Amino acid sequence: MGWLVRKKAIGAALFGLLMVTGCSSGGGSGSAPSASTPSGASAGTSSTSPSGDTADVEAAYRKWGLKPFAAPPAPPAEKPVRGKPGEVPVVSDIPTKEKIVFVTFDDGAEKDPKFVAMMKDLKVPFTMFLTDDIIRGDYGYFKPLQELGNSIENHTLSHPNLRTLGEAAQKNEICTQQKKLGAQYGKVPGLFRPPYGNWNENTRAAAKSCDVRALVLWRESMQITNMQYQRGDKKLHPGDIILAHFRGPKELKGASMTEMTANMLRHIQEQGFTLARLEDYV
Repeated sequence: MGWLVRKKAIGAALFGLLMVTGCSSGGGSGSAPSASTPSGASAGTSSTSPSGDTADVEAAYRKWGLKPFAAPPAPPAEKPVRGKPGEVPVVSDIPTKEKIVFVTFDDGAEKDPKFVAMMKDLKVPFTMFLTDDIIRGDYGYFKPLQELGNSIENHTLSHPNLRTLGEAAQKNEICTQQKKLGAQYGKVPGLFRPPYGNWNENTRAAAKSCDVRALVLWRESMQITNMQYQRGDKKLHPGDIILAHFRGPKELKGASMTEMTANMLRHIQEQGFTLARLEDYV
């Protein structure tokens, strides 16, 4: 009987220690999330932070004037975006009730090394939609960003308004860029974003012939300090896709790309959202 009492006492002490240090099995399932933490997320944990001390993660974020993001929920076993049989789906947001959003960067004009350093520190997930005419002078800039786990997707060869082109010309813009990006980065894109968000049924047919699985639009676009919203309530919604660009001081009126990105991430956190990886859902 004395042995059993001592065993219960030791077990209680260990449980108390785990609760104090914040350690628990299963990604923090023993603690209740805060009101701003998405359902399924672990409070106070960076979604893609490196394994290591929480203080190191917080220091990396503090360097950029930010706080770590809550971890997103596990991606669904089956991707929720599916088109009709034989049809490439077109998406502006992802069907989900989780408080997650998806960040994307377009074009590739600005190649700021500080942005690479920022993403190495923060390790937040994002998707790049790149145009060959814009990136061909420095394909290598985007490889460290890809090595962080962020995919490189298709944004045409020359950034035309696709509505002004026939299906053959659209197919050339999309399919040739598929091959170029595959050759440069070792993986053929699965997603395509039409420049300016302009597309028609010829675009969808061309994309299908190029083995694109989805056309990706957006719900919000990041400017310099604020976001532009498509909805009247001017708020983020679960599953929204956010458009940003590789832009520098000339386009950002003196601000840097890292400043724009930090502003965007703050807006996302202030509205109680965290970040997930688009390719896990499309």
